[in-house]
Amino acid sequence: MIADAAVIDAVTLLDQNPDYKIIRRISSRTSFAEHDGRALLKGVVVDTETTGTNPDQDAIIELGMVLFEFDPQTGVAYNVLSAFDELEDPGFPIPPDSTAVHGITDAMVMGKKIDNNSVAHFLEDVSIVIAHNAKFDRVFLEKRLPIFESLPWACTFAQIDWSGEGIGSAKLEYIAYQYGFFYDAHRAEVDCFALLEILQKSLPKSKELVLKSLLLSLHQKSYTISALGSPFETKDILKANGYRWNGDKKCWHNTLTGDDAIKEEVVWLKDNVYSGKPAKVEIEVLNCLTRFSNRSGNRGVREI
Repeated sequence: MIADAAVIDAVTLLDQNPDYKIIRRISSRTSFAEHDGRALLKGVVVDTETTGTNPDQDAIIELGMVLFEFDPQTGVAYNVLSAFDELEDPGFPIPPDSTAVHGITDAMVMGKKIDNNSVAHFLEDVSIVIAHNAKFDRVFLEKRLPIFESLPWACTFAQIDWSGEGIGSAKLEYIAYQYGFFYDAHRAEVDCFALLEILQKSLPKSKELVLKSLLLSLHQKSYTISALGSPFETKDILKANGYRWNGDKKCWHNTLTGDDAIKEEVVWLKDNVYSGKPAKVEIEVLNCLTRFSNRSGNRGVREI
């Protein structure tokens, strides 16, 4: 094995050369900054491993959580207070395709169950729950553990403009590489520590801490707007502007954050989709307690 001093010398040399990028393995931190007496809040990073992607048929088989203290004004994390990782037997065989992703087998979960009281105790006084792709984790968690319904959620996948910041993929592993570290992905607790590490990085262009950026959008309202009765020939325009097809409602929809964004979107629809003619749109208002869940927000149809 290469001596530690030799490794340090090699890393230092490569770091100084613009033709090389050093990627380091992260370890589970216990602290990010020394507490200086300011008022701190508690946050929790969560991740789940499941038997599949359909919450109506599949089940959680691992829940990982990392509890930490942070400054709500700056987004700086201080101490990691605790970590949680428990497996659960889904009551049916884990599909081989799922095991291939996370490595969890039937033998590992046999007879095991996530303790509801332990989860509730872990989440006491938490001000924010953070996941990477909360739309996936929140739906599964609220079905299995309803306590998650009452907590504010934020999502580093959906609420950070990684592309706009110059990072070409929103996958957690890729973001980690861009910030110079790697980890053993697809086990819940490990993924949580990796995400917490990313929360304490500065975004490349805005220079804002990732956690601070999430906190700024936490209490903003989100709006899902459905373009009711949009002309068929406008489908490509809608797709190009971020709209997706809702097969149940048979209409195109998009989700935006902030009052200004929804006002601008209504004007855009009126001019570009409905050609200035009278039309109707449905607007659903979501906040941090309903965002990313399967629960509906306040809905209404509006004439434009």
